[in-house]
Amino acid sequence: MIRVRRSAVIDAPIEHVWAVLRDFNGHSAWHPAVGPSAIENGEPSDQVGCVRTFTLKDGNQIREQLLALSDRDHVSTYCILDATLPMRNYVATVQLKRVTDGDRTFWHWESTFDVPRGRERELEQLVGGQVYEAGFAALAAYLRRDGRPFSQVTPVESQGVVATSFGGPEVLQVRRLDSPAPKSGEVRVRQTAIGVNYIDVYVRKGLYRMIEPPAPIGMEAAGVVLESQASGFRPGDRVAYACTPPGAYVTVRTLPADQLVLLPDYVSEETAAALMLKGMTAEYLLHRTHRVKPGDTVLVHAAAGGVGLLLCQWASALGARVIGTVSSEAKAELARANGCEHPIVTRSYVFAAKTRQASGGRGADVIFDGLGQDAAQENLAALAMRGHWVSYGQATGALEPVNLSGKSGTLSQPVLFHYTEDHLQQMAGRVFTAVRDGILKPDVRHRYPLAAAAEAHHALEARRTSGQIVLLP
Repeated sequence: MIRVRRSAVIDAPIEHVWAVLRDFNGHSAWHPAVGPSAIENGEPSDQVGCVRTFTLKDGNQIREQLLALSDRDHVSTYCILDATLPMRNYVATVQLKRVTDGDRTFWHWESTFDVPRGRERELEQLVGGQVYEAGFAALAAYLRRDGRPFSQVTPVESQGVVATSFGGPEVLQVRRLDSPAPKSGEVRVRQTAIGVNYIDVYVRKGLYRMIEPPAPIGMEAAGVVLESQASGFRPGDRVAYACTPPGAYVTVRTLPADQLVLLPDYVSEETAAALMLKGMTAEYLLHRTHRVKPGDTVLVHAAAGGVGLLLCQWASALGARVIGTVSSEAKAELARANGCEHPIVTRSYVFAAKTRQASGGRGADVIFDGLGQDAAQENLAALAMRGHWVSYGQATGALEPVNLSGKSGTLSQPVLFHYTEDHLQQMAGRVFTAVRDGILKPDVRHRYPLAAAAEAHHALEARRTSGQIVLLP
């Protein structure tokens, strides 16, 4: 089955756009691909169940039936009954939504259908390009006023969660923001899911001075392209990102196209929002900073957290023995179910003795540490001779200088964005492949409305969460 999705923003009030699209027999007046058209049996063109017969400009003939029409929701659904084109079981939906106080309209056009083997790409491009994308441009021209095309890009109003100052979760407040029109090389995205990560806490507190309040925070999200001024992306594409600068806690965002990745069909937008930053963190930690191999003993801190669970799953699949620290028995069970062979329950960062015991006295060949200073002495005691301590976070404070000469150990302090700068597409591709192959099993356990971002931060800092957290605009 083929699925075609396209979207665009039309610079016209939704009432004007809907007045044209709700006329099931009106396409011949504005669509360049549609020729003569008539409603059978003289029925009204907005009557559910009516059938229209029309001829395309290329000579193909089609009979379509109106299945549903909602003036309240601005939704129309129709199907093909007969066609000379080799498409079967074709069902399409047109949906409009208001943008910017009703002055602009978001138009989403989607269909599914079956085609003969070998003609999938040809007919997908015909429907998506010659019908849908051509229709967007043609309707914009049809609605032209005073020589100004309605498809002209302008700022779009967005809502966002802003850090009004540096501090606790209470500084997070909802504000109206503008998403600027995309410039050359940029894309504007309507966001459908936003990931919450511990780095957002660091930014909110001012530990990482990556914003100047008031400013939105957040590093990762997924959604649908509204407008594109960049090659490789077009309206309707599903995309995701994890990048600097912060600003993901918004409903609409404009950002450089080179920070975006296209989503495969088997990865939902919610999964992508929960997975981009954490999944690529697991990718570079396990495959780049320290190449984990079969037989390695791996110690994962916060093993039931968003990154921790992915590290346990992937390291176990690579053949490593995984030891993990967690803060409760419930989290221990969760970590164990996701590849952590030896979960250690501790809320006081005491784990070195049990790590050595679980590893036959050797200690951990590699420690993936997102805790920071409070766990430093135990990490040193838990590290194996010639072991690798990877400090990629500082939940308990920045790590102070440490002497590893007693174990000939090495210390790394990697940053995700230094890896994605040159390898974004490769890293994201490996993460998506691991999802497809069942190696990574993202588990979105906590969903909050975007306006409840402060509540999500409270829960994250209080260790009341496990797995991935997303905000839903």
